[in-house]
Amino acid sequence: MNIYVGNLSFDVKEENLQTAFEAFGKVDSATIVRDKYSGQPRGFGFVEMPDQNEARTAIANLNGKELLGRQMNVNEARPRPNRGGSPGQGGRGGRSNQGGRGRY
Repeated sequence: MNIYVGNLSFDVKEENLQTAFEAFGKVDSATIVRDKYSGQPRGFGFVEMPDQNEARTAIANLNGKELLGRQMNVNEARPRPNRGGSPGQGGRGGRSNQGGRGRY
């Protein structure tokens, strides 16, 4: 199960997350999301646990708990919303007769 962990201190490292979640079972990965330009942590991350029951126990026990001075928000990760990109879905795409090419 993929678990979202929010409201993290900027001092939290992947190892800190992994250790906290390993108290409840096997952890496949622990990742802190970073800004792609500055490399600074964005204050949230994800933990992947293969066993659903262990993951639910970790969520129940760690949500609201403090890690390095901040109370974590822990819950099951939801899929990212579709931000468009397909024609007719409000995103970019498709052809347009505006602009240089196609209009003679």
